[in-house]
Formats: sequence, structure tokens, C-alpha cells
Amino acid sequence: IEGDNGSGKTSLLRMMCGLAPTASGEVRWGGQAITEVRHAFSRDLLYLGHSLGLKDELSAVENLRAASVLAGQPVGHEQALQALQAQGLDSRSHLPLRVLSQGQKRRVALARLQLSKARLWVLDEPFVALDTLAVLALQQVLRQHLEQDGLLLFTSHQAVDLGGPVLPWRLGA
Repeated sequence: IEGDNGSGKTSLLRMMCGLAPTASGEVRWGGQAITEVRHAFSRDLLYLGHSLGLKDELSAVENLRAASVLAGQPVGHEQALQALQAQGLDSRSHLPLRVLSQGQKRRVALARLQLSKARLWVLDEPFVALDTLAVLALQQVLRQHLEQDGLLLFTSHQAVDLGGPVLPWRLGA
């Protein structure tokens, strides 16, 4: 989904996830309103918004492990470390997040993708604050998710080539 700042991209994503009410209509999952299948929908959803959902006083590994418990899919220390290594953060995995750069913090949050079993990934501007190598790595993770029959809905201010059919939405006129 692309659109100008303030055009409603984040609001749309929040509605799609059931985090904000829709003005009309309903969001459906498996043919049913998400309000009726909340548990199944939540199990199939990974949402990463502007707020990364990280705690500055915890290390990268601790943040990933806590997020995995909250998602109902606990992972061990080694699994969390491997996800961080894939993001190029192995040497920073033990540090409290408060000492990491904004791009490094985003990569910690994005490491959740590699641990997730969710079918639907909803990502709000996942490429923000990433350097060129991190953008390429994220594109590869997203490509793999789609190749494994995953679903992806994301916003971006830049063109993103995932190598498959894309249904771009443009908000605003």
C-alpha cells in the first residue's frame, strides 16, 4: 500500500488487523468476520507497526523471546540468536536496545518474521531506517514467506520488488 503521509495507510492496516473499528463493512478471515474468529485470526497474524513493540531495557535476544511468548510461539535462546544473526545483529544480541541505532532496533523487530509461523504478515513501513543490505535481506525474507504460501500486506514509500505478482494499492487521490 502506498500513499502520501497522512493518507490513511496506517489506519487501514490497523483496521485490517482488527485494532481499529471500520467505518463500514467488516474484515473477514477464512470467510468469517475476524470478530467471530478472533483467536484463529490472531494466531495467523503478525503485525509490526510504527511502534516496534520493543523494550529498551531488554537485550535483543530477550525482546525476541518475550515477543515469541506473547505470540504463543515461545522460542529458545539459540533460535532467537539465529534470527538476530540473519539480521546481522549477532554481535549486538546481548546489548540493551537503548544503545542500538534506530535501524538496528528495526532489524531486531524484523527478526520476529524469521521466528513467526503466522500466515499473514502486516507490516507498516518495514523498510524505514534500514541500510541497503538490510533492505535486501528483508526483501529476501518477504519473498520466502510468499513462496511458502504466506500472505503479506505492507506500506512503503519506496518501490519494492518481491519478484512476484503484486497488487499495489494507492491511498488518496
